[in-house]
Amino acid sequence: MNSRKPNGIKSRSKSKGVSLMSQSLVAAAVLVCGCMRMNAASPPTMGTKQSAKQFKFSQSTNGTVNFLLFLPQGYSTDAEKRWPLMLFLHGAGERGTDVWRAAIHGPPSRVASEPNFPFILVSPLCPDGEHWSNDTLLALLDEVMRQYRIDAGRVYLTGLSMGGYGTWDLGLSHPEKFAAIAPICGGGETISLLLSSRDRPEPLKSLGIWAFHGAKDPVVPVEESKRMVEACQKEGIKEVRLTIYPEAEHNSWAQTYNNPELYEWFLKHQRK
Repeated sequence: MNSRKPNGIKSRSKSKGVSLMSQSLVAAAVLVCGCMRMNAASPPTMGTKQSAKQFKFSQSTNGTVNFLLFLPQGYSTDAEKRWPLMLFLHGAGERGTDVWRAAIHGPPSRVASEPNFPFILVSPLCPDGEHWSNDTLLALLDEVMRQYRIDAGRVYLTGLSMGGYGTWDLGLSHPEKFAAIAPICGGGETISLLLSSRDRPEPLKSLGIWAFHGAKDPVVPVEESKRMVEACQKEGIKEVRLTIYPEAEHNSWAQTYNNPELYEWFLKHQRK
């Protein structure tokens, strides 16, 4: 018996295979085109229950910021000199209505005995129940820079605990405003970093960062600072340092702000 199939059957099988292949190619093309249309954010097809709307509104905000201002010795005698500015953000425990609470810790606690402190120092007070607002701090910074002789290329930011979080957020959201930042026992969300790496890549990469944390901090784990530093390094920031005090707990700001090297480090940074 001849086991070969008739030529007609073989021919029909071949035609059927070509037809199936053509159908597959058409389906793939339709799928690709569909994906392209979706990526292009085209209007939805008929039958959808979703529609585009617009809401218009207007609002005005009035606010008050209480802050401590320190002017270095010699500020009033040299009308031409422009001075570096340090913006200091206190922690959650100092919030309230008494502006002198902002001077419990950090640089504002030092200047009473250090008239030669080489910075104009601005120390705002955060009200009870609130945390640091970038919009408020930027408005304050702009006003102080209008009112006083400040070197716009030498503006620095530092803070502790809640102020450390505020320093990370404000500094990474607006790196063009600062030459260097020093967050202490803080942390933050990396979304500010990711957005600035896209929108402000050059100011971000040239921002000086020196973070500090106590290894035994029971309030804000040291991993918070490690995570932020690693994220900054990943985004290509050129100078990122982290100092961890092996025996320090939450008050790592004491060692940090008593270290003259911190202030020398600040003054080495300048935006052109």
